[in-house]
This record gives sequence, structure tokens and C-alpha cells, in this order.
Amino acid sequence: MAYVPPHKRHSKESGDASPVRASLPRQFKRGLNFRSPKTNAQQSGNIVYANRAISKWFAVGLDDDGDHLPSGVFLKPVSVEAIERRSGEKPLALAKSCMANEDDETGRDHSRKPWVHIAERVMPDLVSSYEVMKSEIEGQSMEEIKPTLVARFGKILFRGSPYFPVETCGDMVTETSLRQLKRSFYTNIPASFAENVTLRIIPEIGLNFEDEKDIYHVKLSDKSRPDSTISCKCSVSKAEHKLELYKVELNQVRHMVVDISCLNKDLDMRLMLYSKRILMAISEEEKNSIRDLISSAVIDSSVKGGLRWPLGKESSGDRYSIVGVWHTISKSYKNASMRLKMRHADRFDFRISQGEVTEETVLKLKGITSELHGKSLGTDLTSDVLKDAVKMMWEHFLSCGNPVI
Repeated sequence: MAYVPPHKRHSKESGDASPVRASLPRQFKRGLNFRSPKTNAQQSGNIVYANRAISKWFAVGLDDDGDHLPSGVFLKPVSVEAIERRSGEKPLALAKSCMANEDDETGRDHSRKPWVHIAERVMPDLVSSYEVMKSEIEGQSMEEIKPTLVARFGKILFRGSPYFPVETCGDMVTETSLRQLKRSFYTNIPASFAENVTLRIIPEIGLNFEDEKDIYHVKLSDKSRPDSTISCKCSVSKAEHKLELYKVELNQVRHMVVDISCLNKDLDMRLMLYSKRILMAISEEEKNSIRDLISSAVIDSSVKGGLRWPLGKESSGDRYSIVGVWHTISKSYKNASMRLKMRHADRFDFRISQGEVTEETVLKLKGITSELHGKSLGTDLTSDVLKDAVKMMWEHFLSCGNPVI
């Protein structure tokens, strides 16, 4: 039988999902605040949370009792191929009945504006997470660690578990019941939304074009760092049509993730604080091994992720091996306080032989990070900056006019 490289394989087993841990229900405390244990058991290539990371979800637009969602809001199965292949089931999204009464933008769970409500709920966790991050990376400069606060836009998706069958949700959806479901954030946005952001929103909020980049990201596992992933950023040499390595980083470490279901909007919001470190303390032998892997890649637009490797070249010795590739084409826009990236991403995961192409919007909130890093940590000024940022996002980035999924 002819050899089929990993990035062209289509495994029938790829839909198998990892079993839900028995401790899952205990993690979903009031406020959905859980902490990932500091362990090397995480497989390379997975999302990494800091030892004392905060992860929360809440909804804006609840009924007056503060728990039930408004009448006409319900969970419905949606078709997301990439998720269905991994989990073997359709995820659930909050949806509104066409007969549901339209609420005004303040929502029904508070008299304040929704951006004030969101900022006031997020601010204590943001300050706490930033302080913990600073204490954990003491002795290293912020320039090396690169703490970053970003906003993502998409849809929050839920999945049932053996401890909370989806069928029991019925039409009465509550925050309490949703906290017992597994949650993910789907960032693929409609093309119409991306076009609206580029043509209308960017000029309205005063962003200027910065640059356009065409980058390949090669994700490597390193047996000496089993709980980390090495991310190699590469450009293409036009003369030789080969990959050229220009930056090596360790994977993102998440310190705070807050998912917000915006019931009166088309899209939901994620606010995330993370850090990542440029890999500087690396020997010449390690650099050469990584460069050998990168230089052996073949650029091929017909395969997912845009890269393939000749037979036997997918690893370097017994230390480094390829776990994933991304090909991203992005345009960036910025002003003094924020940076917006519109990104077309073609990804392929070698571990499960699956890929996906997405259109994404990432808003980096530089002004808030600067406030947190300065002497005004936790002051009213920082809170006001966060409120202004959330207000801008609420008014501009959560409506798309078309179904998201």
C-alpha cells in the first residue's frame, strides 16, 4: 500500500472524543471559576492554562430572576463540521425564537448598560489574573513574556456530558444548567461580517492600516518540554520558494478567559488574558534541529495547512516532531490603544489528522494592558478604559446581519 502522509489522511476514528473527566461537575462552581492543575500530563499541542487561571462564563440579557434566560431563548443543535468530527456530536448554541419579544440593548437582568455590567464583572478577575501572572514570572521582563489582553468574537457552543444529558435542558434554559455543560468558543465569522468590519467599522473607530502578513506557523512538540508547544513563525523566501524561520516562541499560556453570551446580539464575546515567551535560551544544536525541520517542509496549497513533509522528515531525531501547521493571511489595523487583526487561517492538526479554514477577528487591547502594567492597576481609570473598550465592541463588533453557524 502506498504511503499516505499524515496531513492527507482521513481517519474514521477522528470523531472519537476524549472522555469527560469524572471531576467535571465539581469544577463548575458558582460563577464557573475553575483552575487547571499545574501538571506535565498535558499533551504537547494542547491549550495550556496557568496554574491559577480563571475561566468563567455568563450571559447578558437574563430574566429578572437573574438565572432564567428570557422566554423564547433556547438551546439548539448546530452543525459545525470541525467540532462534530472531534466530538462525534453536534454542539449546542443559544438561539432566539422568531416569536420572541425583542429586548432593548440594556438586557433584562440589570438597569445598567450591558458594557458597564460586563466590565464590572470582568474587572476583578482581570486585575487578579494580572497580579498572579506578574508574581509567577518574577525576574523576567514583560517584553519577554508579552502579556496580552484580547477580545474575540464568535459563538459560544455547549456540549452535553454523561452527568447532564442535553435532553434535560428542555425549553427552560438557565445559567445553572448551562454551567453543567462543556463549553467552547467558535471564532469562525461570516464573510459578510469581515467585510463590514473592513469597510465600515475600521474607519468609524479610527484605526489605520498597519500591514499585511502571510505567515506559516509550524507547531512542534518537544520531548524535553512535554507540557509546552514550540511555535515557529516562518515566511516564504520568494527566490527559493522555501520556508524561512524568523521567530521561535513557546505556546500561549492562558491566565484569564471570560466568555460572554450576548443574548440580544448576533455574536458572543471572549475576553482573554494570556502570555507567551520568545524562546531565547536555546542551544545551537536545538536551533539547527528546528531549522532542519522547517527547511524540509514543502509548500503545497493543495493540502490542509499549506505544508507537507517528505517521508521520514516529520520529526528531528527523537526530540522534535510536528503536531500542527497554520497558514495565516492577515491584515492589521491599529491606533494608540488597540490593534485589530483580520485573519484568514488554514489549520491542520497532525495529531488527529483534521483541519479547518476560518475567518477570524482578533482585537488586541493594548491600552488596557498598559494600564494594568502601570501604577494604575485596579484603579477607576483602568476600569473606565475597560468600560469604554467593551462599549465600543458592543456597539460595533457583535452584529453581523447573517446567521453565524
